[in-house]
Formats: sequence, C-alpha cells, structure tokens
Amino acid sequence: MQPLQLWGGHECTVNRVGEHYFDQTRRSGHQDRISDLDRFAALGLAALRYPLLWERADPEGCGDCDWTWTDARFGRIRELGLKPIAGLLHHGSGPRSTHLLDEGFAPAFAAYAGAAAERYDWIGDWTPVNEPLTTARFSALYGHWHPHAADERAFWTALVNQIDGVRLAMRAIRAVRSDARLIQTEDLGRTYSTRAVAHQADFDNARRWMTWDLLEGRVKPGHPLWRRLDGFGLGERLKAIADDPCPPDLLGVNHYLTSDRFLDHRTGDYPPDRIGGNAFMAFADVEAMRTVLPAPGGLEGALDEAWARYGRPLAVTESHNGCTREEQVRWIREAWETAERLRGRGAEVQAVTAWALLGTHDWNSLLTRQHGHYEVGAFDVRCEPPRPTALATELKRLATGGAAHDGTLGPGWWRRDIRLQFRPVFRTVETPEPRAAWRTPPSPERPLLICGASGTLGKALARACEWRGIDYRLTARRELDLESEASVRQALDTIQPWGVINAAGWVRVDAAEAEAPACLAANTDGAVRLARACAERGLPVVGFSSDQVFDGCAGRAYGEADKPCPLSVYGASKARAEAEILALGGHALIVRTAAFFSPYDPHNFAARVLRTLAAGQAFPAADDLVVSPTYVPDLVDAVLDLLLDGETGLRHLANTGAVSWADFARMVAAEMGLDPGLVRGVPAASFGWAAARPAYAPLATERGQLMPSLDSAIARYAAAMREAQFAAEAEALIDRTPDEVLARVR
Repeated sequence: MQPLQLWGGHECTVNRVGEHYFDQTRRSGHQDRISDLDRFAALGLAALRYPLLWERADPEGCGDCDWTWTDARFGRIRELGLKPIAGLLHHGSGPRSTHLLDEGFAPAFAAYAGAAAERYDWIGDWTPVNEPLTTARFSALYGHWHPHAADERAFWTALVNQIDGVRLAMRAIRAVRSDARLIQTEDLGRTYSTRAVAHQADFDNARRWMTWDLLEGRVKPGHPLWRRLDGFGLGERLKAIADDPCPPDLLGVNHYLTSDRFLDHRTGDYPPDRIGGNAFMAFADVEAMRTVLPAPGGLEGALDEAWARYGRPLAVTESHNGCTREEQVRWIREAWETAERLRGRGAEVQAVTAWALLGTHDWNSLLTRQHGHYEVGAFDVRCEPPRPTALATELKRLATGGAAHDGTLGPGWWRRDIRLQFRPVFRTVETPEPRAAWRTPPSPERPLLICGASGTLGKALARACEWRGIDYRLTARRELDLESEASVRQALDTIQPWGVINAAGWVRVDAAEAEAPACLAANTDGAVRLARACAERGLPVVGFSSDQVFDGCAGRAYGEADKPCPLSVYGASKARAEAEILALGGHALIVRTAAFFSPYDPHNFAARVLRTLAAGQAFPAADDLVVSPTYVPDLVDAVLDLLLDGETGLRHLANTGAVSWADFARMVAAEMGLDPGLVRGVPAASFGWAAARPAYAPLATERGQLMPSLDSAIARYAAAMREAQFAAEAEALIDRTPDEVLARVR
C-alpha cells in the first residue's frame, strides 16, 4: 500500500439563492490571486481538489464556455506538479438555464463535462458533483438553495438527476480519457436517537448511503429505500441506473464534527431553533457530539462503515474545523492518525484532505446570506497576502514529518467534557464502533508561560488556555520577577516553556507621572529583559503595548506604521519597550491594544458604568476622547492564535469601532437595558487626571483585521453579564425560606 497522501482544496462552493449566486472562490479572494496555488503546493500536497465549475465557465448555459480563468489556474497547477481532482458542480444547481429538477439537467451537464475533458485531457481524477445527497437536501428538501423546493418527491428527483448527471458526465469524460477516475464525495455521518425517534434515525441512516448505493447500482427491488422511491414515480429511472451503474473508483468521505446527529423526542430540553420533526412527531435535532454518551463513532466510525459496506478505496476528502487554532490543528491531526489506524487494520484509505485552505465564509447560515462570518483555514485571507497559520505548519509536518507544536498537543474539545452542550443522553440507536479504542493524545511536555498572575490580562489568558486545552503556567512576581535577570533566567530554564506571554506591567497611567522610574522599570526594562532572555533561547514572546503611545493629533485612526509620540510617562514606557524589543529580532510579537472591558473584571470602565446606572445614578464620561474599546475575551483568543501561528512584529488588536468614552458607556447601557440618558458627557479635563490622554487614538491595522466589531463585542459582554447576574441571584435564593423566595421572585 502506498503511503498516506495529503490532499488539499479551498472552499469553492457556488450556490444559488433566489437570483443570486454565492461564490466562495470570489469571497476568499482566490479569484484574483493565482499565487495561492504556490502557497498550496508549498504545503507538500500530493493532490488538489479544484473547481472547474459549470456556473463559472458557462453562466448562462449556452455552451459557449470561457476557459480563461481555468486555463491559467490548471496550467499553474500542472507546472507545480500537483495532481488536480477537477470538480464540475459544488453545491450548485447549474447555469441559469437549468436547475436540479429540470429533466434536461443531466444531459446538459454531461455536455459540459465532455467539453471540460476535451479542454483538459491530461486530468485523470474527477468529481463531477460534490455531495449530491447533501445538495439535494439543502436545495429540494429544506428549500435553502435554488430551486428552493421543500418536499420529499423533489428531494429524490434532485438526487436522481445529479446521479444521472454523474453517470453521463463520466461517460463523456471517459470518451476522452478512458482511465479517468470517479472520486465521489459525500458528507457521511450517523444519526443517533432516543427510542421514540428510532424510526427517523433508521431512515436517515439508510438514506445517507444513497449517493454511493445509486452509483453502485444497488438501489433495486430489495433495497431498503426502493419502494419509497418507486412510490414517487422513480422506479424506471432506478432500473436504468442499476442496469448501467457508474461505481466510484474512490469514495470521498467528508466528515465534520456536526455530521453525526442526535434526535430526541423530549423537545422541552432544547432551544426552539433546534426543534424539527416529521409527519408523525416533533423532535430536537442536535449535534450528537454535544449530547450523546458514549461519544459518537465520528470519523473513524464513518470510515469503518464505508469500508465494510463497499470495500472500495477511501479518502477523507474534506477535513475542516471552524474553531480556535490549536483545535483546527488537533482535528486534522486526528483525521490523519485515524486514517493511519484504519490502514493498519487493512482498510485502503489513500488520503486525507485539508479542506478550506483559505477558510470559509458564511457557512454558519448555510450559505443563505452574506453577513461577513469567516472561519480561518490554513491561510488567513483577512491579511494581504494571505497569512499562513499554525494549521499550515501542521500540514507541512504531516506531509514531511517532524515534531508537533507543543501548544496543540492534548485532546480536542470533542474529546473533553466541554463537548456536552446539552443534557447528556445515553443513546439507544446503535452503530458499529471503531475496532480500536481511542488513544488519548500525548500531553505537552512544555507549557505556555504567562507572566502576570494578578492582572486582568494574565487571568484572562489563563482562562482562555483552560477552555482551549492549552497547557500553561501562570506566574506571579515571586516566581518570576521581571526586575531580576537571574529570576527571569531561572524561571525560563526551570519551566522550559514553548512560548512566553508577558501580561505583567505597570497599569496605573496617572500614578506613573509621579513614579516614572518605577513605571519604566516595569514596562520597559523588565519587558526588554524578558524578551532578551527569550530571544537567546529561541522562544517566541508576546508583549503588550497601548494606544497611549500616540498623541492623538493625526485626526484619524492609527495603524502599525504610524510613529509613536506619547504624551505621558506610561505611553513613553510602552513606546520604548516596543522599540527595544523589536530591535532584538527573534520571535517577538508586540500587540497594541486599548480600553479593556471584560465580564470577569469588576474594576473596568464598563463594569463601573453598569453599577452606577443600575443604582440610578448619573455617570460622567469623557466625550472628547475617542478610543477603540477592546473586549478582553476577543483579545486573548486572537493573541493565542497569533502566537500559535508564529506571528512576529507589531500588530494592533482592538474591536473595530471608534467611540468616545461617553458613547461607549451609552452603548453598554443600552445593551443592558439601562438608561443611556444617565451617562453625562463631560470634558476629560474635568477629571483632573495627572497624565495627558490622546484626544483621538482609535486603532486601525494594516496587517488584517482579526477582531470582531465593537457592536458584537458589547452584545456578548452584555449576555455574559446577564448570565452572571442570573447566577448570582439564583445563589442568593439558596438559603432563603420558601416565603422569601416567592417574595423575591414576585
């Protein structure tokens, strides 16, 4: 058996909603960036799933194809020595002249496939239609995509039309190249349920195989779903398919953490948006990973079942996780190790595909609208040029070997208790389990070192590491004193971290004016001392700076390239630290940020606003100082991602938005249902601060905006504060008498 191969692909869906086509290749910028192909090749890929899509080459369906874009791309793919797997439809319904329920869909599609094969007769691997069953569900059963049908007859018709399209397309392709391979992809999961919904789970578990069963010619009398499709008038077409099947040369298993589902008749245990049903009953439909005990079979179970059912070569043709960076790395690594385990048991798994190399846009709305939601891939396209992430580093490692990043070791969230979002349920509809028990991933030998145990930022970073499963060591001054070179060196040599984040330092802006030496010792000398020791050891280090390094006179937001001109001792201490640390070279990242607010810090500006307004008192806030408030949970997640990615240099991280302190207070008040009118805008001079502040110092970035909007951050802050308030009120009722509880509730 040949070694396991690494394949790749960028999310290339072109789906139609109403009269609008949503094109992921355009959304990612790949449309105008042929250099991405060189980035893909540098990962060590053996093959590349790549779009040769019908709607893009012939949008009106007139047969007059424009090959300009694909000529350049496939030409470069060939020059790079990558083996392409050409896709002709990817969740699409074809040009405007046809759709999935059109009787002429299959022959028209086959004509396009034949033209594509003649144009690119050197391509040997083809996926004419990606995920026919999934596309039929979203387009003709749920009505999300064109032609927006929503009944079972339409669903089966759309599926059979696509299967006929695949059969006729491969016939046309093989007329040009007789050895062309059909690599047929499908999303493969398993449905679990409570016993009351077992009838639906059984149906779902039979339906999930239909793409491959139809192509294999298995859907004929005696097949579990034959009579159902025959009842919809499709019997003759099924016989024609069975008489002239088109078995896949390789089964492409697409499996996500959402692919396995759980159905529960006890709808009251779930939020309304998770409730669905059939003609007989209502039931909740949720991710099995979020509730089922024991955990679902996952990717290993899917591959095991597909191999047992068909005995054909397999590949994982989509592996992607829209999550934090270390979880993305853990997921692709688990897919790789799963494939290797199955190969060890005799299953012919040929490849694992890193899907969505450029990330995905708006899949959280099932591509029904464009609202700016982006999940990072191996490259972050919010930066120009696209920035390689820790996932890109892991893919290179899988292709060529080497040690895994310490920060990504350990089990993913789907292997930890935090996977349980709903009440745990013991499943009653069974599935064949993987024949080898899950092996716990190795624990990291080297932790992440975080300096600053007493501060808001240090605590927030530790909290994020706990949630993300990143091993860390949070140190206080007694363990690591930044004013002592011996202490710094001893801590680094004893802890042996893989990276360091310096969240310690002087934060009292006004006090610094009278205590300049102490402020400079903490923020400049200590920070530089730590960075120098890290550089000597080749360790990446992250330090924090501030918007206070600017004087606010530019009249616009500040970017990374703007020259510091501080007005205060505190600002000067940060500006000097920036310059000296970056001058050291090495693996240093300096993050400028501003105006923290967090649900876990009772002393920040937003928390004081809420306490004051809740008491019915007026709250004075500066209306002549404009800043970019930063939500600490967003900040620490972005910092950890960038550290894992190996990012260096200077970067601005603040939530997108520029507001005065007074307007910020009003926004927080409004979101919490308090009276914004109680916020009194006043001049900053009225507070008598010792340190001057820049009048206009919002932070922009020239390196790609990684932070969510301020509106989004405030909404999430308010939700967290309401949840904390509810928990506190509930705790306060524990020791009350029944009469006191009733009085409190009333």
